[in-house]
Amino acid sequence: MKLQGRRIIVTGAASGIGKAIAARFLSEGARVGLIDRSASALQQAAEALGKGVTSAVADVSDEAAVKGAVANIVATLGGIDGVVNSAGIDLLRPFADMPSSEWHAVLAVNLNGPFHLCQAALPHMRRAGPGGTIVNIASAAGLRPLDHRTAYCASKAGLVMFTKALAMDLSRDGIRANVICPGIIETPLFRASYENAPDPQAELARITDRYVIKRVGQPDDIASAALYLSSAESSYVTGTALAVDGGRSFH
Repeated sequence: MKLQGRRIIVTGAASGIGKAIAARFLSEGARVGLIDRSASALQQAAEALGKGVTSAVADVSDEAAVKGAVANIVATLGGIDGVVNSAGIDLLRPFADMPSSEWHAVLAVNLNGPFHLCQAALPHMRRAGPGGTIVNIASAAGLRPLDHRTAYCASKAGLVMFTKALAMDLSRDGIRANVICPGIIETPLFRASYENAPDPQAELARITDRYVIKRVGQPDDIASAALYLSSAESSYVTGTALAVDGGRSFH
């Protein structure tokens, strides 16, 4: 029970990586606040996860909505000891064809969203005392660029450096901040990146071939890393970008 008694907020918690992280944290003794923009999916996730969860609907790009969601979760959990920013969106678009509205939309979720949650949660984490943890879910695309994903790569690279700077700013509060950079993970977001190709299986094989470990990662692979970075086992780790990417970042 590595998270016994801890109260942790997870965004993007209705599916994919966020839901897997929430489930793992619950199994390790945490109480978890779920945030997602889809009310129906969030309700289903909360019911499936069961005891120990509370939830609040919010689009992380909306600062006021995030503040309200955090306040509601704190009212139920009694405080916050950690956060995991897992909400994110992708965009496959050649730069020359990208309207500025799409650029801003991607950064609003992938980079502004973690800023909003960290700011809203910080006063509560300070009140909880030293030992707070922030885990941001970026991407291997924040370490190594991809074709036709200018906005996505920029947002995830920004999230990596945001986390490192945050680790410095919050060290005096005893709060650690780290970022995970996943490779291809079996989620609805990843499936959407190849299912519309003329030959989806050929496209999946082409993507997988870039990796040293020739398989698609699972949400639980990222949940394991998030558990480590949110627990006392990583008490001497902060400002780290942990690539959980099947070797893609060096291959």
